[in-house]
Amino acid sequence: MLAGINKIGDLEWEVPIGYVPNMRVPGRFFLSRALTETLEEGAVRQLANVATLPGIVKHSLAMPDIHWGYGFPIGGVAAFDMTEGVISPGGVGFDINCGVRLITTPLTEADLAGKKRELIERLFAVVPTGVGAKSTMRVSNKELSDIMVDGARWAVEHGLGTEADLARCEGEGAMPGADPEAVSAKARQRGVPQIGTLGAGNHFLEVQVAREIVDPDAAKTFGIAEGQVCFMVHCGSRGLGHQVATDHLRVLESALARYQIKLPDRQLACAPVDSPEGRAYYGGMVCAANYAWANRQVIMHEARKVFAQLFGIDYDEMRLIYDVAHNVAKFEHHNVDGASVEVCVHRKGATRAFGPGAAGIPHEYAAVGQPVIIPGSMGTSSYLLHGTAAAMEKTFGSTCHGAGRVLSRSKAKKEVSGKELREHLAEEGVIVRAHSDSALAEEAPGVYKPSGEVVRVVHEAGLSEIVARLEPLGVIKG
Repeated sequence: MLAGINKIGDLEWEVPIGYVPNMRVPGRFFLSRALTETLEEGAVRQLANVATLPGIVKHSLAMPDIHWGYGFPIGGVAAFDMTEGVISPGGVGFDINCGVRLITTPLTEADLAGKKRELIERLFAVVPTGVGAKSTMRVSNKELSDIMVDGARWAVEHGLGTEADLARCEGEGAMPGADPEAVSAKARQRGVPQIGTLGAGNHFLEVQVAREIVDPDAAKTFGIAEGQVCFMVHCGSRGLGHQVATDHLRVLESALARYQIKLPDRQLACAPVDSPEGRAYYGGMVCAANYAWANRQVIMHEARKVFAQLFGIDYDEMRLIYDVAHNVAKFEHHNVDGASVEVCVHRKGATRAFGPGAAGIPHEYAAVGQPVIIPGSMGTSSYLLHGTAAAMEKTFGSTCHGAGRVLSRSKAKKEVSGKELREHLAEEGVIVRAHSDSALAEEAPGVYKPSGEVVRVVHEAGLSEIVARLEPLGVIKG
């Protein structure tokens, strides 16, 4: 472990005030001994830098998938007071509301026999993938504004899903406070042709099987059973979200002197939550987040149609378990020093994990807690978990979001052959479809921390508890 960091629990570590100058609160992160060799000094420094921001509450936090990012570490969580605190694009990321949803089907693995490759090819044909991928849908500027305000509901009202889907999305598939005026013409231009598309990088559409049920009662509540075929969608707000972040970072950088905010890293550019610049960024970020929920809704709809046509099953038999966001800032109420306080919670590469009885989760899941979906790296297990009371107490109701990179994409391409990886996965029964072998190399399982170990840490630390383990059968990569 790095010098100057204190072990305060079996899986919990503290970065004390003073690790970098001007820290207002300590840093806290969750990590097992097995994962300490993957810990980057730069990511810990970023965690400490976040602790210098005005109005930060309790701790600067990071999950076991912590790695170096832009401004905040990926895996970072921080809550800010509504009067003295700030909002920062670096605490959300460029892929605003990158998130994941899990859908069950009435099929078993045996039902896919002889049809698995055709299934993957059909899915690849209907879901545009990769950098600059364009949708077959065409939306007007007015429709784009509606999408940015209404989120997944826009898609459902256009026949691309069901009302029940909305109840099983975080925030019912939209956040309030969208301000389409805070979205530039360039961001709109990038967003118009991309609704219903998968981005590049770690985004995917994956067909899976529930291989192991760990918590039968929670699994029954969520509607998943051992041997059941599912599919998972992992993507975000595409070029629109990236442009929103880029545009507002420039504005916030220029506003630092106005608010006399001094930063250890300009990538932490921010403004007071209730300032004109802070409100404008929030309004634009919400637009991008709502676009992402609509995007995942459209992709799910197209995938459902493929399953229905190929296997003769009903559309309504494919049930959305939940949709969670990874990169977003939200206004939430949390217990701080014994009182319920409204704070602005930034989650960057972190998943909301509200516990049983918490406000804002579907009534049908209230006794168990919010479903938490943790995708694995390509070819490795993904997990369904549920939120906990401990997460509400320790991490503002947050947990990890995935495995966490240990190799950059450029290094991965030097060390991994995409062709060999595809062949190796095929030998293991996993069919992979992508536009290029280099895209596969960038996302090889070996460039990530082991997903099982990351999930074990949040499970044993009590931040979320495992319900089911899912294994991939076929995957479409952006």
